[in-house]
Amino acid sequence: MQLLERYNVSPELAWIATFVAGVTAIVGASLAFPQRVYDEIIWRYFLGPVRVDATEVDCLIYDRNAAEVIEPTNGCVADANQFVVTDGYTVTSTLGYILVLVFMLFGVYLLLNRFSLRPYRGFFYALFPFMLFGGALRTVEDAFIAALSAGEIPAIEYPLSALLISPFIYFTVFAIALAAFLVSKYLHARGLTDTWTYPLAAMGTAVLALSVGYLFFVSIAEDYATLYPSMLAVILVLSTVFTVGAYFVVDRVWPSVNAGTGLMGLVVIWAHAVDGVANVLANDWTHLWHGLNYGAKHPFNDTVMSVTSALQGGQELFGVYVGDAWPFLIVKIVAPVLILALFDEEFMEDSPRFAILLLGAVVAVGLGPGTRDMLRVAFAI
Repeated sequence: MQLLERYNVSPELAWIATFVAGVTAIVGASLAFPQRVYDEIIWRYFLGPVRVDATEVDCLIYDRNAAEVIEPTNGCVADANQFVVTDGYTVTSTLGYILVLVFMLFGVYLLLNRFSLRPYRGFFYALFPFMLFGGALRTVEDAFIAALSAGEIPAIEYPLSALLISPFIYFTVFAIALAAFLVSKYLHARGLTDTWTYPLAAMGTAVLALSVGYLFFVSIAEDYATLYPSMLAVILVLSTVFTVGAYFVVDRVWPSVNAGTGLMGLVVIWAHAVDGVANVLANDWTHLWHGLNYGAKHPFNDTVMSVTSALQGGQELFGVYVGDAWPFLIVKIVAPVLILALFDEEFMEDSPRFAILLLGAVVAVGLGPGTRDMLRVAFAI
């Protein structure tokens, strides 16, 4: 910041310049070294998995000699001059997404810094429906894949459906949320509403209802999706029970954790509890519930399950079936509590705008994938 002030450069201009320079560097390197940069890095770790995720193929194979993508017919097996691309995350893509998330979050902060966000807590709660909406919209794309697998034509096909897959879905949801924010501010400025947070929350609820409504429609009208209300109820109830229990235990033994955030802490913990419960049920219990099997797509989830299975010698503990994903739920309860400990009263009072944006990002990181996992198993898609 001192360097920017010294040369009279605004943070916004510096962010835009960095963004343009980064995009230019990536595009330039891709054009100069198409196979090394674009094919083996950008396509392999970022765009290729999106294409696999948006179609019914299990994988794609890139042939270095021919410099072309192959849809395999005899399994996902590659030779020394090829590499396989599947859907899901890798360590490389995860690190890349984290860097982009941090950079874009700073850009959002600079953008919103030009607006009044008071009441700050009201703004936080108004964003909550949009965080649910992100996961629900991603599940809509899962329904498109289920349609393809059933031999039907989905409502939206690839490449347009890529807008509903990571990382592009983050920009899609952000654009919708930003538009709703600007409309809400406009309505309030014209005196048409008493507060701008209620219209923002209402528009978030509306797009969430449209997404979930589409899933309900598909479950009624099509054979490739079936609603299991009991699964939805179990996830919501267990998540709420674990959240309330953790919140009040922490309030008793470590009260400073909740002092700064108050009831917002419940939202933060619940967002990650949903992700934890949905992951455990999806990975270990849905095959008993409705005969479907879901696997871990994130390297961290897969590592947790592998370590747990090795330590307890399989999916049983003392002769009782427990699965191997259960420690993930513990992680998803403990992690948000530790994060909340950073948001003490001093931080919340001195930097309320920055604190609220960070809390929103923490909720989105848990509730986005958590909502998707919950709706996927609830609608069996």
